[in-house]
Amino acid sequence: ERLAQEAGLQVPAADPRERERAERQGDLQHVLETAAQWYQSQLQGQAGAAARRYLAGRGLSEATIARFRLGFAPDGRLALKQALLARNIPEAALVETGMLIKPEDGGASYDRFRDRIMFPIADRRGRVIAFGGRALGDIKPKYLNSPDTPLFHKGQVLYNLALAREATVTSGSLIVAEGYMDVIALAQAGFDHAVAPLGTALTEEQMQLLWRMVPEPILCFDGDAAGWRAALRAAERCLPLLTPGHSFRFALLPAGEDPDSLLKAKGAPAIAEVLQAAQSLAEVLWRKEAETRPLDTPERRAAMQQALAEIARTIGDETVKGYYRQWFKDRLAKLFPGAIHVGDTNS
Repeated sequence: ERLAQEAGLQVPAADPRERERAERQGDLQHVLETAAQWYQSQLQGQAGAAARRYLAGRGLSEATIARFRLGFAPDGRLALKQALLARNIPEAALVETGMLIKPEDGGASYDRFRDRIMFPIADRRGRVIAFGGRALGDIKPKYLNSPDTPLFHKGQVLYNLALAREATVTSGSLIVAEGYMDVIALAQAGFDHAVAPLGTALTEEQMQLLWRMVPEPILCFDGDAAGWRAALRAAERCLPLLTPGHSFRFALLPAGEDPDSLLKAKGAPAIAEVLQAAQSLAEVLWRKEAETRPLDTPERRAAMQQALAEIARTIGDETVKGYYRQWFKDRLAKLFPGAIHVGDTNS
């Protein structure tokens, strides 16, 4: 209200429904914050001994564990439920936040996360809105996220967003890794500007979120076939969203490596080298077509030219589309002197 008065503007009257929704969100965030604190205490207690050994084996320091607020969910169906009910947290709120599972047959609710290392997921302001859990034993799936709730929509959130946003101010860059442990290992090595999607390919909403922080985030993928496929999926999905000045770069790790393993083997300089060598989106798309098909006949070369034209056609922004057509045309001219322009409709 004070800022509005200084700017000569009038603050809209408060909407009672909006106020009620905000209060409800605050209540649910309190539930999740209480759960996060309880998981942290369990990690440091007797029940968390195996989890602490696992994290130490992964090379995480006590400071890193505290910074990312890692915790542990004990192997019991009612451990969290009983602990939070004792703290006057309503059972209905635990179900609504996804911390408890309520069977459809009307049976008693029980803990969603059991025998897992817990990773709090925060919003852009650092407030806990969900959790990810990594199984210690043979539980499937290996990684489990909170379900969608009034506070959490998996495709619209990035892990470590709040901490990374601060770091991008200094670095001017943003790294997108594949998982929780990659982000944490990078941060411990000094790459604080790292985030990750939550177990799925990047969504359009997440891409827009990244571009609001930096114009060209670096997508860092594991050096295996799955990592290359993930890079191609991201490259193809972002094409309709491209605008002048906004794109992605792609850092491909050495074969068989992920950020955590490369850091252990060769340290932070090796990661810095990989990031420095990140390829442009256009280069990745070219490689997809030029390196994955034979080009020894006129028909096969024409098929590649047609594929590049189709790629350019999917770009939404006309200016960006025009430059991609020109870029592909120049590359084709070097590879096949006299090739038809990409996007040409006549001979």
